[in-house]
Amino acid sequence: MKNICLCLSFHAPFALKRYRFFEIGQDHYYYDDMQTEEHLSWLVNESYLPLCRTLKEMVQFSHGKFHCAIAIDGITLELFEQYSPEMIDLLRELAATQCVEFLATPFAASLASNFDADEAARQFKQHADLIAELFGQKTASVWNTELLYSDEISEALLKAGYKTVLTEGAKHILSWKSPNYLYQSAVSSRQKLLLRNSALSDELAFHFSDPNWHNHPIDAEKYAQQLSELPAEEQLINIWLGAETFGIRQNAQTGIFDFLKALPFYALERDMCFVTPQEAQKALTPSSPISVPFPMTWAGEAKDLAPFCGNDLQQEAIHKLYAVTERVRLCSDKRLKRDWLMLQDAQHFAYMNHATSDHGHYESSYDAFTNYMNVLADFLQMVDEQYPTTIENEELNALLKTINNQEKEIEELENKLSRKK
Repeated sequence: MKNICLCLSFHAPFALKRYRFFEIGQDHYYYDDMQTEEHLSWLVNESYLPLCRTLKEMVQFSHGKFHCAIAIDGITLELFEQYSPEMIDLLRELAATQCVEFLATPFAASLASNFDADEAARQFKQHADLIAELFGQKTASVWNTELLYSDEISEALLKAGYKTVLTEGAKHILSWKSPNYLYQSAVSSRQKLLLRNSALSDELAFHFSDPNWHNHPIDAEKYAQQLSELPAEEQLINIWLGAETFGIRQNAQTGIFDFLKALPFYALERDMCFVTPQEAQKALTPSSPISVPFPMTWAGEAKDLAPFCGNDLQQEAIHKLYAVTERVRLCSDKRLKRDWLMLQDAQHFAYMNHATSDHGHYESSYDAFTNYMNVLADFLQMVDEQYPTTIENEELNALLKTINNQEKEIEELENKLSRKK
């Protein structure tokens, strides 16, 4: 039987305000709240709310046979709580169906997995705690930011306890292999890999309403038939999309919501079923190991990190940011720690990409870089005030060791208390 794994990624980026050089050291608030709220409202009303309502209807009309997965970073969830609480209510309703799996993702939609494994681990835990609090689920499958993955990241995720990881089915990794199988990490057979079918996913994301597309028009019956005609041995079809595909990239007038609503009917009619990543890894046997020696994402043509750190501007911004990780960790200032998370959003660096025309609310990649670096300069200055760069590394490491030991002791005590309860 063929298994369809539909996953949707939600991310609502917040806007940095126009921050001039002369404001460094004077103004420590970096955000354009009005623009963030306006953009979020647009995303929610045009895409996220109608999409989640459609998913709920799909579960109901299929009598619980439709299953899917959702990835939402922590910052986006907090923006929902602040500006669109109806989204949280609707997501809770989806969680209550027990047909939707919420995926683990870095709290700040960051690329920390590639630059600081300890910071990434902290963000995954922070996100897991929020998902448990809001939706009563324990995260078990990883959707890293931009589907970022490598053998090194695999090892770190295993250490953090994650044995199911979703990533891109890039051609340079798969070669002649099909993405329509369950695989395992080359690092450990204990970790299962689900690979996105980019062709089938992008057909919906980018070509659904394209009159020049060879398969136009795309309707649910034809698409389900296309899936059912794949080779019998290919049992896992991973269709993963940005949530904004529904209502924004493909607006409601294209019929994209009607297509989605009808898809389970035609798929179930053809003896296909819908599964979450956890259900897939439990039901299927991995076909072979997959090695990813260099970082891979679902972004750009090359499916690598180039859209985020492919030029000198991006590299300078990222390296300066993560150079102070240990000092930020020592800080007790909650606002500083909050700024630290907000400044890690991968979207900041994507706006600095020369190869795209999407620079957000900036005029150019240089404009995005200049504004971000002004903000970062003020942030680094505040970090330096608490833990100056004059502190020797040995002294800093001693402080970090003390903190690590305290955290381990606290965790052990909490575990003992939990067992006694």
